[in-house]
Amino acid sequence: MIIGVPKEIKNNENRVGVTPAGVVELVRNGHTVYVQATAGEGSGFPDELYTQAGASILPSIEEVYGIAEMIIKVKEPIESEYNLIKEDQLLFTYFHFASYEPLTHAMIKQKAVCLAYETVERADRSLPLLVPMSEVAGRMSVQEGAKYLEKPLKGRGILLGGVPGVRPAKVMILGGGVVGTNAAKMAAGMGADVTILDTNLARLRYLDDIMPANVNTFMSNEYNIRELLSTHDLIIGAVLIPGAKAPHLITRDMLKEMRPGTVVVDVAVDQGGCIETCKPTTHENPTYIIDDVVHYCVANMPGAVPYTSTLALTNATLPFAIQLANKGWKKACADSNELKLGLNVVQGKVVYKGVAEAFNLEYTEVDSVL
Repeated sequence: MIIGVPKEIKNNENRVGVTPAGVVELVRNGHTVYVQATAGEGSGFPDELYTQAGASILPSIEEVYGIAEMIIKVKEPIESEYNLIKEDQLLFTYFHFASYEPLTHAMIKQKAVCLAYETVERADRSLPLLVPMSEVAGRMSVQEGAKYLEKPLKGRGILLGGVPGVRPAKVMILGGGVVGTNAAKMAAGMGADVTILDTNLARLRYLDDIMPANVNTFMSNEYNIRELLSTHDLIIGAVLIPGAKAPHLITRDMLKEMRPGTVVVDVAVDQGGCIETCKPTTHENPTYIIDDVVHYCVANMPGAVPYTSTLALTNATLPFAIQLANKGWKKACADSNELKLGLNVVQGKVVYKGVAEAFNLEYTEVDSVL
């Protein structure tokens, strides 16, 4: 198969879809890999490493899309890429369709085969291609939240871990999944007073067992969330419904219950956000303020640490990319239920229920396209 790796062009997105090590494995399996010039530089992988690994370098994104049967990238295509995508071309990347209707309609129009990292799902309901970036984003959410709690950045002016004789900051984490767990580890390690909320009592029991003493668990519901808002300094949104829009657990009217300088970090923003007042921001302009509450809503947080993120992502995606390249997308998805669940839009049809429901689009059973 002919595989293309374009350079990411989203604002401050420095990750790349495949590392040179990944190219070696794809070439070893008999595939041809074309990488756009300088695609890996932001992650610390110059063109020479790709050529040494067996890839060919193409100077423009148009040439990469023009020659490739499968595109492997990191973030969803943006508007300038839509018309480069060919009918029946396989795109293997993060899409987060349910959060952005224009992208969904564009991929329907292009009749591409869109296999989304975030909905590839194992039998145990885990999301193997979302996990590595969720781990990065969860840990970064505390790192960024701690920074924006500083007074010069309009935060409350509180040190996350406190000092002897002074109480630490209080951190509330909405969701006890991969993002929430990693956020809790970081916040607890920095000495904060941490509360994780989730609707799954079994998950809360597990977290209560494994977390250190400065992490508490609490059942997630509107009453409990409202009760905690007025006393917490950093609030992290870590809610995920695979492939679907995140629910709003914090509404606009709840902001007035928070103290001035409270920081909210909505990691779920790329799925619509679980805080009503959150809208996607960029690393260039990461925050804005509503009702004296600092909102950090960068939709591609792991893009700020591209070396770590690219290695972690390729570790997870490469085995699936090899299956797709070796067998072709139809046979690979027919043979693997995990990959089949990754199909979202195929040749003009929406085949993932969460996406169809988000925009009231016609839903087609995925088996009918296989």
